[in-house]
Amino acid sequence: MQTVVVGASGTTPEDVIAVARDGARVELSADALAAVGAARRFIDELAAKPDPVYGVSTGFGALAVRHISPSLRAQLQRNIVRSHAAGMGPRVEREVVRALMFLRLKTVASGRTGVRPEVVRTMADVLNAGITPVVHEYGSLGCSGDLAPLSHCALTLMGEGEAEGPDGEVRDAGELLAEHGIAPVELREKEGLALLNGTDGMLGMLLMACADLGRLFTSADITAALSLEALLGTDRVLAPELHAIRPHPGQAAAAANMLKVLEGSQLTGHHQDDAPRVQDAYSVRCAPQVAGAGRDTLAHARTVAERELAAAVDNPVVLPDGRVESNGNFHGAPVAYVLDFLAIATADLASIAERRTDRLLDKNRSHGLPPFLAGDAGVDSGLMIAQYTQAALVSELKRLAVPASADSIPSSAMQEDHVSMGWSAARKLRTAVDNLTRVVAVELYAAARAVELRAEAGLTPGAASRAVVRALREAGVQGPGEDRFLAPDLAAAERFVRDGLLVAAVESEVGELA
Repeated sequence: MQTVVVGASGTTPEDVIAVARDGARVELSADALAAVGAARRFIDELAAKPDPVYGVSTGFGALAVRHISPSLRAQLQRNIVRSHAAGMGPRVEREVVRALMFLRLKTVASGRTGVRPEVVRTMADVLNAGITPVVHEYGSLGCSGDLAPLSHCALTLMGEGEAEGPDGEVRDAGELLAEHGIAPVELREKEGLALLNGTDGMLGMLLMACADLGRLFTSADITAALSLEALLGTDRVLAPELHAIRPHPGQAAAAANMLKVLEGSQLTGHHQDDAPRVQDAYSVRCAPQVAGAGRDTLAHARTVAERELAAAVDNPVVLPDGRVESNGNFHGAPVAYVLDFLAIATADLASIAERRTDRLLDKNRSHGLPPFLAGDAGVDSGLMIAQYTQAALVSELKRLAVPASADSIPSSAMQEDHVSMGWSAARKLRTAVDNLTRVVAVELYAAARAVELRAEAGLTPGAASRAVVRALREAGVQGPGEDRFLAPDLAAAERFVRDGLLVAAVESEVGELA
């Protein structure tokens, strides 16, 4: 099993995904534990002084005006966790919670939050034991951190609340800790606050979305090329010199991918045959421009995610010289904006893919393909309703593209009077990514069938297209023929895209795609 080391060398997006999705083990480096211990000494010194310090010897939020006596400080830290673990709604996915926990561990191990080394070790132990706190859908405003989600995780460290064991069963968190020999944490000054105050949930979801969208943009380049091929379009619009004069890097990469897929095809270049076309429709001709703009949006989002990954988000924060300073770094705006930006790019990529699918099914625009790619049109309906499903997904994607970060609801008696709604932006982006996967799968299903029908008519598709069709059939997706129960085929096509088999099939013929 892979091991991810948390320490001075920094954390990569791949580290987060390995822990979140693949169950990689976490190991704390000696330098991380030393930094944690040094920062804690500063907190202990402040706690011993009579002066009030936010998070150490005061209440929280709008209640920060009260000075808390030493005898009540352990209770203060327990109480903030218990009271803030106020989430509601469905459970959040296991991979999201593991990303949330790991990213919070990464921050507290930075030596900027002031927790004790035993807290950091317990966080790592819980992750390595496969114990996943129950976190709920609603409870974060994306400011002052993902408060409720992180509180539910902190509650598990205290041995309270519910958590999912490595067997998938939800049980009492204290029982799970005991079974794995993990002692519950007794929180001291600053520690409850430090466990709650970060953008870890929205960042974890952003990192996973970036990984998924990277695969999906490549997948969409492939399906766009297959649709162009099936529609007997021209590949001349993909020439590198055309994209060099509008030098957006994503556009050039998308066009290059499509050219690789179309290499050796006998289907391209027939746009001047029976029904001459000067140009292909926008959904075909402008595929690199739309997918390329999405790729460039993704590149920007990755830059923001990497900056956030290098951050230590807490309030107050322990600086290297020992000062403990209040700040606003917990505000989720930088992450929230790119989450919303990606939702827009996701919706538009799905929209252009659906237009190509519709063109493949319309006998008036498909240049000789049978209506709805049906075996016996009229008796058979072919893929008519597959496009309905695709259209429904695209319609929802457009609703999901409405920005969450443009909203703000004041909280904490107007002390926290502007919030990012970044958690909400992340949650809807996850849905959008799932929907885009399905939209691309429907285009793949239609385009592959159309390419096969062209082959039956004597036109040989390119090697990459043949590899895709062959792999699809091996994955259980059936080819042209009479009507049948379509949902299993579409589900298999979705898995084919989601698991990266589409990209792998093409790369087996043409080499690595961008």
